[in-house]
Amino acid sequence: MTMTVHLSYFLALLTASQGLNDSLLTKDTGPRPLELTEVFKLFQIKYNRSYTSPAEYAHRLNIFAHNLAQAQKLQEEDLGTAEFGETPFSDLTEEEFGQLYGHQKAPERIPDVVKKAGFEKWGQPVPSTCDWRKARNIISSIKNQKTCRCCWAIAAADNIESLWHIKTQEFVEVSVQELLDCERCGNGCNGGFVWDAYIAVLNNSGLASEKDYPFKGYPNPHGCLANRYKKVAWIQDFTMLDSDEQAIAGYLAAHGPITVTINMKLLQSYRKGVIKATPTTCDPQHVDHSVLLVGFGKGKGEEGIQSGTVMSQTCKPRKPRRSVPYWILKNSWGAKWGEKGYFRLYRGNNSCGITKYPITARLDHSVKKLPISCPP
Repeated sequence: MTMTVHLSYFLALLTASQGLNDSLLTKDTGPRPLELTEVFKLFQIKYNRSYTSPAEYAHRLNIFAHNLAQAQKLQEEDLGTAEFGETPFSDLTEEEFGQLYGHQKAPERIPDVVKKAGFEKWGQPVPSTCDWRKARNIISSIKNQKTCRCCWAIAAADNIESLWHIKTQEFVEVSVQELLDCERCGNGCNGGFVWDAYIAVLNNSGLASEKDYPFKGYPNPHGCLANRYKKVAWIQDFTMLDSDEQAIAGYLAAHGPITVTINMKLLQSYRKGVIKATPTTCDPQHVDHSVLLVGFGKGKGEEGIQSGTVMSQTCKPRKPRRSVPYWILKNSWGAKWGEKGYFRLYRGNNSCGITKYPITARLDHSVKKLPISCPP
């Protein structure tokens, strides 16, 4: 059955005093629209959701309806090719989503230890496309932070893994758990910043393997166990890049993936496509989620979603949009989210604050290996 949810119903739902059992009414021809409770039941089955009481169920149902209405609004306002709708986070409020999956609002002042690394400028010609995922054994599999607020640690670990692969041509998967247990602020799953992760790596002279020191999703009650395991990767330094998107693209293509910290607000209802946000829909000054930047490209004129529907299994196309330049980013919410764990942001207007904290580890440049170029 085609599943269609109409915005007009949800807007009425949010303002009416009646219960939540009215049917979705529409003049459109085609399959019968599902009632909200039916759509919510399918959501519960798909994402294995259950609630402790009828009151909690009604509360989550209200949030679900509100979020689908908001997704429809984003769909209409977005200037890129993104599709918004039902996701694993559709029964969470915006505040709950931020508390569970972000880290914390980045400080207005960067610690001096980051500033000492300096700014890297890039003056070489920048390729038109770059996708490090296409290179063999450079990008590790998608990780899942679950409800541990450790995106900062995963982004740093992903960065170190990819650079290690590029520099040495040896595939390693490093321990995110070691970063949670051993970083200087002791925040663990309560949030942190990528520079905390790099400082922990420098202090511990490297990182153990994921196999030896596996991810648990919570801080180890015995504290830091870094001295128990052999180090499989290490860094010499870390640096912040210039906040210029062309310079970032050049550095990314020449040296490998980097970490960035963005405003994750729009990711709650993101399904696929290129997000072209405005400062109003995604404040670039409020960044709260760290991810790995793995490439860039330009779309070929994807089609959007028909106005009037939020989610469907068979979407009716509307007028094709122009192609748009984009960044490719690796997230830490599992491979079933977004575009198999990845998402794309518009490139060229500092979408969601992507240029605020572009940071990368540095590996020993004396490693003698054949160079690897970013695949187009």
